Amino acid sequence: MAAVELFSHPALHTRYRAGLCSAAALALLLVTLLTYVPPLLVAYRSHGFWLKQSSYLEQPTVRFRYELLLVATTGPSPGSFLAWSTFPAFNRLQGERLRVPLLSTREEDKNQDGKMDQLHFRLELPLQPTEHVVGVQLILLFSYQLYRMSTFVMQSMAFLQYFSPVPGSQLYMNGDLKLKQRQLLNYYGLDTRYNVSLVNGTSPFASDYDLTNIVAAYWDRNVTTVFSDPTPLWMAGRATDTPFIINATIHYPVEKLLLEHSLTSFKYQPGFWEVIKFAWIQYVSILLIFLWVFGRIKMFIFQNHVLTTTSVTPVLPVSPVLSYKQHQS
Repeated sequence: MAAVELFSHPALHTRYRAGLCSAAALALLLVTLLTYVPPLLVAYRSHGFWLKQSSYLEQPTVRFRYELLLVATTGPSPGSFLAWSTFPAFNRLQGERLRVPLLSTREEDKNQDGKMDQLHFRLELPLQPTEHVVGVQLILLFSYQLYRMSTFVMQSMAFLQYFSPVPGSQLYMNGDLKLKQRQLLNYYGLDTRYNVSLVNGTSPFASDYDLTNIVAAYWDRNVTTVFSDPTPLWMAGRATDTPFIINATIHYPVEKLLLEHSLTSFKYQPGFWEVIKFAWIQYVSILLIFLWVFGRIKMFIFQNHVLTTTSVTPVLPVSPVLSYKQHQS
């Protein structure tokens, strides 16, 4: 059987030949397998070889939709409350419990990057001298959008709630509107599955405005926002001729999404090439060590003739200058 070149020494320019079915060829095959296969097994068994999920930083585009629903509790009995919303159908259902407040809002872009950073919200609820507020439930609706990876658009909400055994004059809350994920976002495309109204503002049925139903339906979603770390401050001692005041500051928010403005951490399903890139880096970093080790082993085997091979050393051409000097001598 004709001999084939199995190995060549890079420094000595020596090539080693043997048959394909020789012990040297089988040893070379074994060394090659031990060079390339174990790094793959080590990288895979160390976990995290295939990238299942990834995360990135992005400042979401958040805007207040100027839609809200307010229920102010005035006593322990079931019908002791005042209510108002931006939905006319809900207001018609309230009868004498309807109380129209004075509302002012302002969104602020603190770092002038074209995206709003926080909402300043103030609501003044007029009260009769005999009325006292002991609890507040407030739903504020927002438009929430992401663009960096996939385009994700949804309508979300912040739910503010506080109760006190002592009647109050003012409630102040300050917190972040944070994203909460139960499901990975796509890494491309348009996702508008949650871009629907959270409150059916045209419904004539009271059950559609029940806070329990609204909040339960909202938390059935896989992607939501939550009013986080509100730090409520309840102030007592209201004068009889003054309204009950709700002051809230909602940030859009400063969080480590793990990027660097006012940011939120998002998780998403990585694409094929991102998975391959992540796996390739792990494999090659381990492979380089095996290439160095088994390269030395192959050199030892062939250079010391551990296995039978035919070594071929080419005759290097003699330099003309060296030949001339030898002739002169």
